[in-house]
Amino acid sequence: MQIESSLPTPVDVEVEIDKLARRYKAAGGLGINVLNLIGGSADNLIERLPEGIRRNLENATVGALNQAMKAAHSSRSVVPDQASWLNQAVSTAMGAAGGAGGLPTALAELPVTTTLLLRVIQGVAVEHGFDPEAESVQFDCVQVFAAAGPLSGDDGADLGFLSARLALSGKAMQAVIAKIAPKLAVVLGQKLAAQAVPVLGAVAGAATNYAYTSYYQDVAHVHFGLRKLAIDADVPHAELLVKLKEKMAKPKVTA
Repeated sequence: MQIESSLPTPVDVEVEIDKLARRYKAAGGLGINVLNLIGGSADNLIERLPEGIRRNLENATVGALNQAMKAAHSSRSVVPDQASWLNQAVSTAMGAAGGAGGLPTALAELPVTTTLLLRVIQGVAVEHGFDPEAESVQFDCVQVFAAAGPLSGDDGADLGFLSARLALSGKAMQAVIAKIAPKLAVVLGQKLAAQAVPVLGAVAGAATNYAYTSYYQDVAHVHFGLRKLAIDADVPHAELLVKLKEKMAKPKVTA
């Protein structure tokens, strides 16, 4: 009689790293289509915003992130995690509604969308077996935002959001939010400006929100996928990060 082995199946680290690299490289592809749709470029979108809003973008971003963290976390006991397609559909509808009324409604919609994006990121963490109640996981969810967004011009080479995590405390979380706020403020400013485009505001709002939701879902899968791989393969996270960066830097081979 043959006794089945209860040992876990060995993890092929190279195969998993390849998958993560491909996913991250593909994450921002929708951003280009969004820019084509609204007829502008990421560099000049912010210039369309009124000076007062441009000046206060960073403060507004910090406020939106703080509000979103509390709302996303507390909503987990009321609303369960949704399928990817449903998240994209809800986000798209919110973007359309936000853009329909121009800049005032876009500003009102911004913290709501930020909350949804954080919930999406938390949902991905759960998919990979992490507890969203854990402070370190909440910290990681905010860290994912440091990957900017599909309109940021990120070519997939910047994996700074995967750097070593700090011990989480209230002050540490505020420090992280303050650190990523300037970069994220530019990205969210581009989103606001896209939604403020006359006539196309609703269309641009829907398109940008769809792109953002898809992007952050993919980036979160890379982030938490790498963490899970480190646990399953019993390989230091730093070592896996080096491998991932090497894969990201390797040119694509075509037939």
